[in-house]
Amino acid sequence: MNAGVNALASFDGLRARHWLTEMRDDGVLVLSFDREASPVNTFSQDVLIELDSVLERLALDPPKGMVIRSAKASGFIAGADIKEFQSFDEKGVVGDAIRRGQQVFQRLSELPFPTVAAIHGFCMGGGTEIALACRYRVASNDGSTRIGLPEVKLGIYPGWGGSARLPQLVGAPSAFDLMLTGRTLSAASARAMGVVDKVVEPALLVDAAAALALKGTQRPFKQRFTAWATNTWPARQVLAPMLVKQVARKARKEHYPAPFALIGTWQRTGGGIQARLAGERKSVVKLASTSTARNLIRVFFLQERLKGQGGKDHGIARVHVVGAGVMGGDIAAWSAYKGFQVTLADREQRFIDAALERAQGLFAKKVKDETKRPAVAARLKGDLAGEGAADADLVIEAIIEKPEAKRDLYAQVEPAMKPGALLTTNTSSIPLTELRGHIQRPAQFGGLHYFNPVALMPLVEIIRHDAMAPETEQRLAAFCKAIDKLPVPVAGTPGFLVNRVLFPYMLEAATAFAEGIPGAAIDKAAVKFGMPMGPIELIDTVGLDVAAGVGAELAPFLGLPIPASLSTPPEQGKRGKKDGQGLYRWENGRAQKPELPKDYQMPSDLEDRLILPLINEAVACLHDGVVSDADLLDAGVIFGTGFAPFRGGPIQYVRETGADALLERLKTLHARYGDRFAPRQGWDNPALRTKA
Repeated sequence: MNAGVNALASFDGLRARHWLTEMRDDGVLVLSFDREASPVNTFSQDVLIELDSVLERLALDPPKGMVIRSAKASGFIAGADIKEFQSFDEKGVVGDAIRRGQQVFQRLSELPFPTVAAIHGFCMGGGTEIALACRYRVASNDGSTRIGLPEVKLGIYPGWGGSARLPQLVGAPSAFDLMLTGRTLSAASARAMGVVDKVVEPALLVDAAAALALKGTQRPFKQRFTAWATNTWPARQVLAPMLVKQVARKARKEHYPAPFALIGTWQRTGGGIQARLAGERKSVVKLASTSTARNLIRVFFLQERLKGQGGKDHGIARVHVVGAGVMGGDIAAWSAYKGFQVTLADREQRFIDAALERAQGLFAKKVKDETKRPAVAARLKGDLAGEGAADADLVIEAIIEKPEAKRDLYAQVEPAMKPGALLTTNTSSIPLTELRGHIQRPAQFGGLHYFNPVALMPLVEIIRHDAMAPETEQRLAAFCKAIDKLPVPVAGTPGFLVNRVLFPYMLEAATAFAEGIPGAAIDKAAVKFGMPMGPIELIDTVGLDVAAGVGAELAPFLGLPIPASLSTPPEQGKRGKKDGQGLYRWENGRAQKPELPKDYQMPSDLEDRLILPLINEAVACLHDGVVSDADLLDAGVIFGTGFAPFRGGPIQYVRETGADALLERLKTLHARYGDRFAPRQGWDNPALRTKA
């Protein structure tokens, strides 16, 4: 790239802060996006205004073609500036922002010469939308190249022409698969779908894009026919109800309106691009003002905060896991998958063998390139003798949930560890002060509490205690970041954050179940509120044995009575999902829930009975300083339990519903059912009444 020919020097009187140009010898202009004072390219309004001026000049003095690329090594374009978008919502000017993006990208699409997007690295949201506004698209075959439209995860959908253009380009079924799921495509998958026209080596990207601008290409007839046929009026009327039915299986319209609005707008809106853009704009502006969109955008920033907790300096290359049960084995496999050398120990080889076999399933699922799979698998080794502890930089204990067993293990393992190594526990509820008694280096001892299933659950609680060194917490947070987990630091009190908040909810569900309320009714009430699965199904999934162990630790601390189903260890072979029998019978990994009678009347207070104990305990956790602030609490509970993301977290739910109103409902339950519903300390906290 010729640095001397930039800042649109050929266009008199125009100064560009974010867009650089170079005219190639073949007459193709390369327009490079390099957002000023930002490590990542995102679209702010000033970036769009500047781009509009550039495109206006180019329309008057057209080159032979134009390639749009990123000048940043980090990727193509991450999408819109979400923080700015959030401020527009607060000011009530989202409509103006949507209209500007649409107009600029439409101007790009109408330029009187060929335009090509040269995509390398991430290409998300508005990045994909500007690419769709170009005539052609070329992507690099680098593993970092991912193309997607994830706006549905923010409670809206592509609003800068993406939803108007993508179905016309690749056909409605493929377009909706991408937009409704928010998933991302590799370059090869994008090529197969028809999103991009060519895939090349990164070094050849700009040259290939320029060649495409000059020569053009003809899309396969099948792609062109599918694009036309699936967008006709009759096709839209047939496909739309099918898409709605498909979405309704996974999301409720009142909780997540965006997917339904996207389908409905497409179904109703035909005609040319301007009509489709108008329908898109009207719908997205309306969605942006919903509490769902506001809360999902809040959750996005909570996630970014957790990602920012860990730096890069963890100093960990080798990990030794003790305990090859479901949790320990999966922690070891995930660490190996993420690039660490891992040894896995247990008291018997059969447990290690079972864990290694499960790990092969994870690698087969995650490592698509079969030629790379053996190298990943080789990073995980069985270690019956436990010799890996001596070489490890991090030891993770994941054995039975009994303090004495854990302390005995530490007495054996710690003397073998090298000086700078960290010793951690995956305990789900035991305070670290109970475990560190005879540890020689308590400053390098901490908790790493993963959640089941490890491969799916994004959160890891970093458990503190008063003798833990700050650098230990920093190293653990950096390690979590390295394995793509979200770390939340929590106090080492019983249950920490997630299990302490979740336990009263599960306890009340078990109590209601013991009273004779059908499990299916209890689960239905929780899912209606927005939980990802019902609490009876959750108890079975966690395991009645694990739930009983957590109950024994937490019930005395919280002063809660335990129903018989959780007060004693379950019968052999009836621990829940893992045995095929628990509170439900399980077949092929699915709970077999008895059908509710058609005339069954759900108790009117059942939802409150389930949800308010969780909210009550969240308020108490904030009061007790289990986490440092309300945002971290909401983040921990959302990413650790799946708590209805569209509600923004327990504390955000209190703010939106009204602390006083919820307190009155809690007092009603207290009078009706007894002291387990007594309001906990903290309801007078000003954080419950201030806007997030």
